[in-house]
Amino acid sequence: MKKAIFIVFILLLGLTLLYAQDTNLKVLLLIAEQNIEGPQNAWWLSEIDLSTSEAAIARRLIAQGYAVLEPASTNKIIQQNRAFRVISLSEEESIKLGSLSQADYVVLGKAIASAGANVPQSNMRSCFANLSAKIIRVKDGRVIAYPESSGNSAHLDVITGGKEALANAGDDLATKIIEVLNKEGGK
Repeated sequence: MKKAIFIVFILLLGLTLLYAQDTNLKVLLLIAEQNIEGPQNAWWLSEIDLSTSEAAIARRLIAQGYAVLEPASTNKIIQQNRAFRVISLSEEESIKLGSLSQADYVVLGKAIASAGANVPQSNMRSCFANLSAKIIRVKDGRVIAYPESSGNSAHLDVITGGKEALANAGDDLATKIIEVLNKEGGK
């Protein structure tokens, strides 16, 4: 009886390790972002942290067991190849960066926040963000999805409102990315 329980335990442990290995896919986020009244920026230009929308996406992906490659892990690659220092990376360049970074998937996109009208009977402004992306499987360079999302916010300060709208759009896009990756066999 003890031997049978031990064998079942070992099998379950092996399946758990196999499942954990399969779901630890690496994702590289390359989303150029522009907040209200600000310049368009991207972490791969200045090797700073992820943008607002990327941070929101990364939080959700990590919570689901995916590994998100941080800018620090790609710094050497970017420093060695100046072709990656453009705001609008081509699909080909993003695949190359993903491959050199050992990513399984690249999320390439753009996020833009804009201000709308004042909220009626208030000093607050409506803020909106739109995010469009493509999810690319690095091993074969195939685009597997084109998710889009939007977010909104109302705030006294349009820059903070734009940041909130970008985070909301990132959360929404993360849900769509997770669905696609799960269908791809990530979970």
